[in-house]
Amino acid sequence: MATELTAPELWQPFEPGVDGQWDLVAAAHLFRRAGFGATRQQLEAAVRKSPLQVIDELLDGQEPPEYRSEMQTLATAAISGGSVAPLSAWWVYRILSTPLQLLEKTVVFWHGHFATGADKVTDPQLMLTQNQLLRRLAFADFHELVQQISKDPAMLLYLDSASNRKAHPNENFARELMELFCLGEGQYTEQDIRELARCFTGWEVRRGEFRFNRFQHDTGQRSFLGATGVLSGEEAVQVVLRQPQTAEFIVGKLLRYFLMDEPAGQAELVAPLAQQFRDGGLQIRPLLRTMLGSRLFFSRQCVGRKLKSPVELTLGLLRCLEGSTNAVELAQALQQLGQGLLYPPSVKGWDGGRTWINSSTLLGRSNLMRRLITSETTRFGRLSLRDFLSARGLQKPEDMLSELQLLLFAVPIPVTARESIVALMKSGSDAAVAEGLHALCTLPEFQLC
Repeated sequence: MATELTAPELWQPFEPGVDGQWDLVAAAHLFRRAGFGATRQQLEAAVRKSPLQVIDELLDGQEPPEYRSEMQTLATAAISGGSVAPLSAWWVYRILSTPLQLLEKTVVFWHGHFATGADKVTDPQLMLTQNQLLRRLAFADFHELVQQISKDPAMLLYLDSASNRKAHPNENFARELMELFCLGEGQYTEQDIRELARCFTGWEVRRGEFRFNRFQHDTGQRSFLGATGVLSGEEAVQVVLRQPQTAEFIVGKLLRYFLMDEPAGQAELVAPLAQQFRDGGLQIRPLLRTMLGSRLFFSRQCVGRKLKSPVELTLGLLRCLEGSTNAVELAQALQQLGQGLLYPPSVKGWDGGRTWINSSTLLGRSNLMRRLITSETTRFGRLSLRDFLSARGLQKPEDMLSELQLLLFAVPIPVTARESIVALMKSGSDAAVAEGLHALCTLPEFQLC
């Protein structure tokens, strides 16, 4: 792509043959970012279509009724014991098996954005209800998403808003609504927080559901973010969402999540897309379609410019290789590695990017990948790894390596690393092939997506 393109031009639709090739490598990049990875068969099917056709399928796909029923049955079983931990394993299994990868990838984003931790909200039904809310509205209207999450019982409990009384307004939710959910730091004053908190007085949780207690609601005048009056909680949310900075803030976070951890010239990149987001009434689906189908998304500015999260690292490997494993053990391992689903570290969620990598987490990643690859419960297309690759006509180590590079790597593997891994796999035994895959997973290049 020409480097002189302006920010608005970078958001124009990617044109195969003009902006770059639409081939297996480009399709693999799309599935890694708009999901967790794809099999060879999925990539071959994708390149027979246009990029925007594939993106529309990712955005508009529907879950088969039998899959939806299975997920509901498993969720009911997961919460039956009264603990949240089995629900985390349920979500791991759902990500691994879902036909709607982009939906689950986006639910993980919103979970980190509207972070709610099961370490404090110990009721699994409330955590499941919030998870279902995020899934239902993941691609919808951001106004509705914020209104619904503001009344979500798990969120109310997590941010102490359920104890918000007119005599002693609790400011936690008001602060995070502006700072973390809609506007970002520096876009409000402490007085704005105090006044906004009054709007949410009387919002309670009773028997696991939202309830408005009018006797505990402050009915006085308030003034914040340029609005004055007797504002309800719902009206207050709309005041926050009307701030121009809302669009910039959300677009910036989605840019870092789906495209690149550290975008150069972020303000210039965000501005045209934020304007589109505002003009479109804060609709999420068209925003994602523009991002994922853009020249920028398929450019060298974007490919390989993100560090894999623990979820992307592990579930990406399994999805690309038709893998299955013990979801309970994997959910526990992800928590130990810093990304336990339903267990964000704080109300800020996960910082992502470079924070995923340090000397401790690199060792943890290596150990987890070894356990995952060598576990007796892990299968690849219901076979051992060697048999899975052999069944696809991949007998030689060189051929296996080329296939694994296509499916798992965003950037080329160095020649010296290729040679050492081919040597590891030379005997062709189950153990040798597994050892070769683990060696691949320890490379710096494997950490990128």
